[in-house]
Amino acid sequence: MPTIERSVAVQQPVEKVWDFLSDFTTTESWDPGTVSCERVSGDGGVGTVYRNVSKFMGREVEIEYTAVEVVPGREIRLHGRTGAMEMEDTMRFHADGDGTRVDYIAHFEPQGLTKLVTPLMAPFCKKLGDDAAVSLERTLNRL
Repeated sequence: MPTIERSVAVQQPVEKVWDFLSDFTTTESWDPGTVSCERVSGDGGVGTVYRNVSKFMGREVEIEYTAVEVVPGREIRLHGRTGAMEMEDTMRFHADGDGTRVDYIAHFEPQGLTKLVTPLMAPFCKKLGDDAAVSLERTLNRL
C-alpha cells in the first residue's frame, strides 16, 4: 500500500492550525492536487462527509471522504473512497514551542484492476507528498 508521510513545522499556535486544517474544505488552498472540496453533510465532527475532486496520476477523480476520528486540537482521520482506490488521511497536531508541527500521513489502497499500477505509484506519491508539504507549510505560515 503506497503511503505518504510528511511533517511540517510552522510558527503558528496549534489552535489556529487546527481550526484551519480540521475544516477539510481548506485542502483547496494547500493541496496542489485538490481541484475542489466541499462539505456534503455534517458539522466537521465524526461522520462529516466531504466531496473532493483531485488530480491523481494525470486524471481528475472524485473522492468521498468521511471523518472517522476527530480529536479536537490533536488529530483528524478521514477515510476516502473512489471506485478504484481507498485512502486514509491522518493529520496529527503537536505543540512545538511557540509553533505547531503537523504530521500528515496518507495511505492509498488500490482496488480491483488498479492494483496492477501499484508499483508505478511510488514516484508519483513522493512528488505528491513533497509538493503538498511545501504548499502546506507556506499556507500555514500565512495564517
